[in-house]
Amino acid sequence: MLLVTYTWLADAPSGTGQPNLLYDCTDIYIAKIFVLILFQSSSSLDAQPTEAETAVWNQVSAVLEEAHGILAELQSYNGAGQEIREAIQNPGDLQLQEKAWNAVCPLVAKLKRFYEFSLRLENALRSLLEALTSPPYAPMQHLEREQALAKQFAEILHFTLSFDELKMTNPAIQNDFSYYRRTISRNRLNNQQLEAENEVNNEMANRMSLFYAEATPMLKTLSNATTKFVSENKTLPIEDTTDCLSTMACVCRVMLETPEYRCRFTNTDTMLFCMRVMVGVIILYDHVHPVGAFAKTSKIDMKGCIKVLKEQPSNSVEGLLNALRYTTRHLNDDSTSKQIRALLQ
Repeated sequence: MLLVTYTWLADAPSGTGQPNLLYDCTDIYIAKIFVLILFQSSSSLDAQPTEAETAVWNQVSAVLEEAHGILAELQSYNGAGQEIREAIQNPGDLQLQEKAWNAVCPLVAKLKRFYEFSLRLENALRSLLEALTSPPYAPMQHLEREQALAKQFAEILHFTLSFDELKMTNPAIQNDFSYYRRTISRNRLNNQQLEAENEVNNEMANRMSLFYAEATPMLKTLSNATTKFVSENKTLPIEDTTDCLSTMACVCRVMLETPEYRCRFTNTDTMLFCMRVMVGVIILYDHVHPVGAFAKTSKIDMKGCIKVLKEQPSNSVEGLLNALRYTTRHLNDDSTSKQIRALLQ
């Protein structure tokens, strides 16, 4: 397919003398296809894997199928707050202690499943990064050639931001797990071993504790995985990874700020999908790129991305803005402009 370099999707802002702030996004034809593949829900537009993509696509597809159930479980996670309070207030009442323990154990088993799923998600992300950054193709060529994998990459980011938004607003998760660990420790001191320890042993509990201590545990997992991928693939130019991420951020921003594309969104869920993907790739870029996403030399128009988020209803984007505030690495660097910092205040 013919590849042509364009200033993508829009002319330069009047009087600026600058190209459109999409920087290195190239080939309007590929971009338009990518827009359709990524954000339309019609089955006729779903990206189908080529033969070369099939192995990775099947691996990631299995993970994404499980992701729907994980989100549903997390959304319905109510915790055992009442039972725990009653047990703490009545330490001598063995019946209440048992009631709290019986309420917490299945919840901790659920939290273990969430944690184990994060490990599978990490492996899926690594497979996608390998496929979307491998030589000899440039990032935009990969997005054209591996459209089905590009869509899966976006869906992983959508899940990740969705999971973390739910986790951040549910203090019961930390409370339940803390009570579980205290009870295990207390019984260990009394030389008692509870049956639940067979499922969540001390080593697993330690790893889960570190995972849930993060404000955005899934995003932290993916950020670490992306950083590790870059460090382990020293023969792969870092730009192959960062350009892939910045290209996706560009596509998402233009989708959100351009009426021609925004009118294709049939519901608010699609808008939210696009915003989550944009924020996800920004955070990954900021963790991987040596100077991050906020520097003047960044290939991501951070000012434009933040502005397009702040134009949306605050209740739908506050979690995303918080992710930019608190889970990026370079926001507080000296190279970050005062304007960008002010936008995120």
